[in-house]
Amino acid sequence: MFKHVPWASHHGDGKHAEGKQEEEQSLTTILDIDQRGDLTLLIASIMASMRKAIELNFDANAALSISNDTNKASEDEKISATDTNADVNKLDQEKKLKEQRQKELSAPKMKELKEESLKFIDQWRTNVIERIGSIVNSKEEAASQLHSAPAKTPPGHAATDRKLDPVTPSSEGADTALKENFPPIDTPLSSLEEPTRILILHSTLLLLLSLEHYIAPSRVLLLYLASSLHLPLSVLTADEEKIAKGLLEAAKHMSGESETQKKAEENASSRKWKVGLASVAGAALIGVTGGLAAPLVAAGVGSVMGGLGLGATAAAGYLGAVAGSTVIVGGLFGAYGGKMTGEMMDAYAKEVSDFAFLPVDEDPVSTGSSKDSPSHGDREIKDPASDTQKPLSHTSDKAINDPSSRRLRVTIGISGWLKSPSDVTHPWRVFGSNPSSEVFALRYELESLMNLGNSIQAMISSTAWGYAKSEMIKHTIFAELSAALWPLALLKVSRVVDNPFSVAKSRSDKAGELLADALINKAQGERPVTLIGYSLGARVIYSCLMTLAKRKAFGLVESVALIGAPCPSTPSDWRVMRSVVASRLINIYSSNDYVLGFLYRTSSIQYGIAGLQPISSLPGVENVDVSESVSGHLRYRYLVGSILQKIGFEGVDEAAVKEEREALKKMDEEEEAKGWDAKAKEQGMSIVKGADGKMLFDKDGKPLMEKIWKKPGGDEKVGQEVKGKDDKEGADEEAERMEMEVKEKTEQGMLQGMVKKLRLS
Repeated sequence: MFKHVPWASHHGDGKHAEGKQEEEQSLTTILDIDQRGDLTLLIASIMASMRKAIELNFDANAALSISNDTNKASEDEKISATDTNADVNKLDQEKKLKEQRQKELSAPKMKELKEESLKFIDQWRTNVIERIGSIVNSKEEAASQLHSAPAKTPPGHAATDRKLDPVTPSSEGADTALKENFPPIDTPLSSLEEPTRILILHSTLLLLLSLEHYIAPSRVLLLYLASSLHLPLSVLTADEEKIAKGLLEAAKHMSGESETQKKAEENASSRKWKVGLASVAGAALIGVTGGLAAPLVAAGVGSVMGGLGLGATAAAGYLGAVAGSTVIVGGLFGAYGGKMTGEMMDAYAKEVSDFAFLPVDEDPVSTGSSKDSPSHGDREIKDPASDTQKPLSHTSDKAINDPSSRRLRVTIGISGWLKSPSDVTHPWRVFGSNPSSEVFALRYELESLMNLGNSIQAMISSTAWGYAKSEMIKHTIFAELSAALWPLALLKVSRVVDNPFSVAKSRSDKAGELLADALINKAQGERPVTLIGYSLGARVIYSCLMTLAKRKAFGLVESVALIGAPCPSTPSDWRVMRSVVASRLINIYSSNDYVLGFLYRTSSIQYGIAGLQPISSLPGVENVDVSESVSGHLRYRYLVGSILQKIGFEGVDEAAVKEEREALKKMDEEEEAKGWDAKAKEQGMSIVKGADGKMLFDKDGKPLMEKIWKKPGGDEKVGQEVKGKDDKEGADEEAERMEMEVKEKTEQGMLQGMVKKLRLS
């Protein structure tokens, strides 16, 4: 991308050092003094808008249709100021909503959260503007611009609600979403030549990295900058990828230094999150044990970074201390894991089993299972008394020698129920084989989630559910929840799912706390993290964000998508969650998800259910209605990529989404076949199938059926037996059968996993 730009390095024969020096480009050589002032003003304006977004999250007037000026007027003045057809009831509703918000925001904990979040962003803004000012003009001038720059209200911080069309395959597109969520700020710099605008973006990224971290607000700043400079998102993601590889390539060829040795010794002796050495970007390259890397001298960094548009000297200078310390680079990519107290680790180990981050291209069962060849991706919580740091020779050669899969960003996908161990990772392969961020799946409580998935499948395949669904669609799902109108036959078989859901929900809450601790303690390094989860995976994220807010851990999470979330929809909870998410916070819901409504019916439904409804009147939350696509909770597993693609989420792979659609089509066909089988049995018939096992249809498109004849001395027809399932005795029998079926399937799935582990060990 950058090799044709005018400042790219050239190495012709006969050129002396002075000529090369003249060719080196930097911000001060390509921008005049006024343009450099425009740059610091643009960055100051972007950061002012980011601060305003935080203020809006704690503003009682935000997202109300009445303007702030109108809100200052009396009630009589408000009514007289509106049209004669004004909706007085709406004014009254907004008055009550405002009073409710004021009460909520006056709580001491909410006031403290606002104060701490603003304190965090202000400190970050000061550090950024001073660093950039020191390069392009002066710290004093940049600081004055920081306080005087205008703040543009982000449109993403008005309550939004959209409905996805299941028929239309076209997506919003990441670049369209970039403009909508990070609207461009007017700047003279946008009229510069594209190569110059690219260099500005690239240089700013290096300067942000020189702060010795790449936190979520820094990434949001760059998204605004790319939008304002009229550059596509791909320019930024390609730059992030090149810089990640460049830092690690430069580190790979160095040898030990005392600072890194000291850090490695601390890492080996402390009780902490244990991270597989090569699982993170360049951990083995940086060296946590054995041959440790030396400082990344300017020549080493510059030789790699120069091809990105800057001269070697400027590139190393912009990186600052990062160019001279492998410890900082290692920390950026999570090479040293994260410290946690032994007491905390012991407590978590008792409450959550099998907690690990897995690369999505890994087998979720075999990962980390081989004693001699552990996976380069497995990171898990273990018994701190017995866990020891693995030697370098046990890491993956590919991970050691090839840092090409490493990125400056992390995405963690969390599945909320499982029907097989592969469901841990497979849904998150929608980000493709060469994603713009490192993509991991979170594996936790494998047995509990498999038990839940098999239980849900058994319930929705039951006769009781088929009968109940025909009754439920006569009412809204909220009428079912509030009036307890669930059919009696369904309640009789509810024991099949109630206990598995209760257990898995409780474990998911604990897993969320554990995930928050992992992020706080830098298990994924100093990089922005995006969290995506469906069903109880979304519950894990809810718990994680609430814990991060409680611990005032800002700047860790970039974007969040909660899909079919079994968590409260109360604005107060989502306001808290919003405070620790720097970019997009998305609630994806379906009002037709009767399975979620039924599962959640015994919980605190008075607080609403996010997976069934929008989050009302809260700035900064995107509500996405997928009711026309999602008629059942199990469909989310096959719609993750399609939904994310349609809302312009970064990095979704079209080919993977197509595979996802094919899997959903196959599931729908299987469900349809089961439905026809059930109807046929009720009539004492069976479905006629061809040699390939598929149903045969008549000219009207209905499956062919044939009579089931009673064997001499045999029982009554199957149809008579099934018809009796609506009574108490039939429902109890069906529940017992379902429980046995769930138990067998879960045991079979776990056994297959154990056998696979033994084969690979």
